Amino acid sequence: MGGRPAKSYLILDIETVPDGDLWTCPEVPMGMERPFPPTYAHRVIVVGCLWLDASYRMKRLGVIGEGAADEAGILKDFSGFVGRHRPVLVTYNGRTFDMPVLAMRSLHCGVPMPWYYRDRAVRHRYSEDGHIDLCDWLADHGAARSSSLDALARLIGLPGKIGVDGSQIDGMYRAGLLDRIQDYCLSDVAQTALLFLRFRLLQGVLDRDRYQRAVAALTAGLRGEPRLAGLMSEIDGDRLLAAAQPAAC
Repeated sequence: MGGRPAKSYLILDIETVPDGDLWTCPEVPMGMERPFPPTYAHRVIVVGCLWLDASYRMKRLGVIGEGAADEAGILKDFSGFVGRHRPVLVTYNGRTFDMPVLAMRSLHCGVPMPWYYRDRAVRHRYSEDGHIDLCDWLADHGAARSSSLDALARLIGLPGKIGVDGSQIDGMYRAGLLDRIQDYCLSDVAQTALLFLRFRLLQGVLDRDRYQRAVAALTAGLRGEPRLAGLMSEIDGDRLLAAAQPAAC
């Protein structure tokens, strides 16, 4: 019998645009923010991923379904990858946004996600066996006010958003700038991965030396990715690596 694959972590982030066939944005007065589309009306255009092994070493970085011609192809490639390798998913606000969107759009496109519904750990909020939503964990599962990825990235020496934010994605997509959207998505994925390592230090899963080795190895790997050159040049390495000795009992 085949067992579950060796433990690994898939850090992921998605980019979407409104699906005009399913939802029409209502008119809003000048100066007011446009309403956010409902979950089912976010058409997935990019799924960025960084795959780490059980020792937090980088296995792969890229865009799932990059060669797919349509949304269904992206979703099929993503679901197939997760179903084969069964990584622990790591997101920032993925329990509220990324995963529900992926599920609703898979429902729309007729793409099966059996691993999502058969493995309770993936959807169990207080377990980290299948999905670690860093936003949820760092807000004590709703007991505290949540922070943005941009804010927490800056807190640990990362640059956060560089030049682009989520509100610009639709316009960039309409302008044919999919490559830039993919780069933006991968920047968020890389910063989520480094925040994840810092969270492991916070939890005590990694001690100072293992944390610093893991960060050094991951940042070295990320520097080899041309699409992340701007991000890597803005990282405050000293602050990112900073970690105190544990207090004596």
